Amino acid sequence: MSARCLAFALAWWAVTAAAEDDGPRHVPPDPPTLVLEHMTNERMIELMQMDDDASFWSVQFDEIETFRREGEQIIGWDAGVWLGTDYHKLRLKSAGKHRDGETQMRAELRWDRIVSPWWSLQAGVRHDALAGPSRTWAAFGVQGLAPYFVAVEAMLYVGEGGRTAARIEAQTDWLLTQRLILQPKLEIDAYGKDDRTNGIGSGVASLELGLRLRYESVREIAPYVGVQWERAFGATADLLSVAGGDPSEVVFVAGIKAWF
Repeated sequence: MSARCLAFALAWWAVTAAAEDDGPRHVPPDPPTLVLEHMTNERMIELMQMDDDASFWSVQFDEIETFRREGEQIIGWDAGVWLGTDYHKLRLKSAGKHRDGETQMRAELRWDRIVSPWWSLQAGVRHDALAGPSRTWAAFGVQGLAPYFVAVEAMLYVGEGGRTAARIEAQTDWLLTQRLILQPKLEIDAYGKDDRTNGIGSGVASLELGLRLRYESVREIAPYVGVQWERAFGATADLLSVAGGDPSEVVFVAGIKAWF
């Protein structure tokens, strides 16, 4: 026997002996004998607790804040509630301001249908309660998460008499710590026709750029402070100046963000 064969035989004998010294070799268990009965999809979902069509709901107060403008204390809000499944939701949104006994607000009721992991299509109705005549619009648009975790909402509105409007909103969260969060937010409103009784001109009417710093003492409720720059453009700025307002203004806000 060659030296190579002898070395191989000795190595094999050493490995076998070591395995025997460690105890009995592993013996696999018998295969399962339980045969699952035939079950419906509903029964399988119930057993596995994986119902993708389960209904949920949420109430969100993105902004409840106060600030001073032209010597008056103003209360503003941006809130919403939704009810539905992972694929279909009914959303109710409201945003506005209250000052000196007068309230101006925007309310929207939308159906939301997810079309990709990050985006959904929306359609519904919007109603504006303004200083002048109220306006009602049909609403169409998209909502989702753009790159770099920017939440985007882009809507197109069609109203009575051939009126049209568009609105874009974008915001994101920058985590300074796990609880201290800085949130930049951009809002742009545009209109297809003049609405002088409500102080609105055609074209890009207004831009709001805000920066809010909140502290999440608990995730469901967070006080914040911030600063917001508001700017009117074109005919809207002219109408605001005629009414004695300032087309460009910076305000400091304090408020609470909450959800449940």
